[in-house]
Amino acid sequence: MSFSTQSKLGDLLDNPDTKAVLEKHMPGIADHPQIAMGRGFPLAVVANFSGGAITPAMLEAVDADLAKM
Repeated sequence: MSFSTQSKLGDLLDNPDTKAVLEKHMPGIADHPQIAMGRGFPLAVVANFSGGAITPAMLEAVDADLAKM
């Protein structure tokens, strides 16, 4: 299975390797108090509701690292 920012956030967080990529570019995302609400949505969609906490540059970096897996 390939992963990207179009993958559901929950799937990315449940996989240790992809979770490490998220934590590398978005430190603390797994422990955010509202993270449970976004688990069923693609990461790119969650970014739209992050109030700027997840930037386009972060998404690009995550996608680049996930593509290497």
